Amino acid sequence: MINILVVEDDIKLNKLFCTVLNRNDYHTFSATDGEEALKILDKEYIDLVISDIMMPNMDGYELTKALRDAEFNLPVLMITAKEDFKDKQKGFLVGTDDYMVKPINVNEMVLRVGALLRRAKIINARKIEFGNTVLDYDSLTVIVGDNETLLPQKEFNLLYKLLSYPNKIFTRQQLMDEIWGMDSETDERTVDVHINRLRDRFKGCDDFQIITVRGLGYKAVKRI
Repeated sequence: MINILVVEDDIKLNKLFCTVLNRNDYHTFSATDGEEALKILDKEYIDLVISDIMMPNMDGYELTKALRDAEFNLPVLMITAKEDFKDKQKGFLVGTDDYMVKPINVNEMVLRVGALLRRAKIINARKIEFGNTVLDYDSLTVIVGDNETLLPQKEFNLLYKLLSYPNKIFTRQQLMDEIWGMDSETDERTVDVHINRLRDRFKGCDDFQIITVRGLGYKAVKRI
């Protein structure tokens, strides 16, 4: 299932976008400003963002810039209230992938979403390539050279998260909340156990290593 985050402070429009996308077999998350969107992105795997520009607290420009600064490479479809070149130029400069002008034709929006996802190679293959290592999200497999390993779901999701954002530090609590769920009663040390299993499985891999950042958590880095 493809996850799409709709960021729009007009509640009726937000619900309309989500309803149309759900009818086209996408799974949606909803936020009313950039700050709320970033909180969702910290907890959920999102494939594409649809964002309005003018919003309280954090607007669409600031949200897109924050995503690119944090090396989130997912597609962003920006929604603007007026067809102004300067607005579009500013959006593309901060990292927007496509633009639509209100009032939105929802059928066209669905077509643009599909095009952006195909461009990002998400529909045909939800994969991460990290050097010679390939992670296949749908089959929970990790391919290193000629060796293919099927991982338990929690281990795969943990590795997928770390390799999706190389060099980014995740706390144990962040990883627990996303992979085990915020309501989980599992101890944080479970993360350490799974990290150690991943290190043992891929100790011979020349592409990446998982680093412990003392007092903070973990990050994945390319091997030198």
